[in-house]
Amino acid sequence: MAITKEKKQEIISKLDGIKSEAESIVFVKFSGMSVADTTAMRAQLRNEGVGYFVAKKTLMKRAFDKAFEGELPPLEGEIAVAYSADAITPAQQIKEFAGKHKENISIEGGVFQGVYKDAAEMTEIASIPPLLVLRGMFVNVINSPIQGLVIGLNAIAEKKA
Repeated sequence: MAITKEKKQEIISKLDGIKSEAESIVFVKFSGMSVADTTAMRAQLRNEGVGYFVAKKTLMKRAFDKAFEGELPPLEGEIAVAYSADAITPAQQIKEFAGKHKENISIEGGVFQGVYKDAAEMTEIASIPPLLVLRGMFVNVINSPIQGLVIGLNAIAEKKA
């Protein structure tokens, strides 16, 4: 079905807003997902603060062409964009759904820190642990030497006693 010029302008302005406001954008290839799975995915993305927008590839290419450094990844099949003010959450959430629905959804590339990334790079970015986990890992790294020192001092104190 043909889209009117007004509707195309509306879609391009929405994509321009996404382009300027989102910290990262993930190009999502989807096909054959049931309505229930799609609705569940959209609800989960919304709860995590991730937007999800489906548009024609030609309009996406028009909106994103030369907007970021590098080259726009090839967009094959049905494509949507997942975006957020958080840099890693969109990729993590899409990777999570791709794990559950391998044949229906996949990461095709994206934009991270103003640079186009291919599917492999975006999947690698999706593997970065969430911020709270990273903070916990950092605290553990700081705590480990202190803990070793305390154990050593305790052993010396027990030997002398």
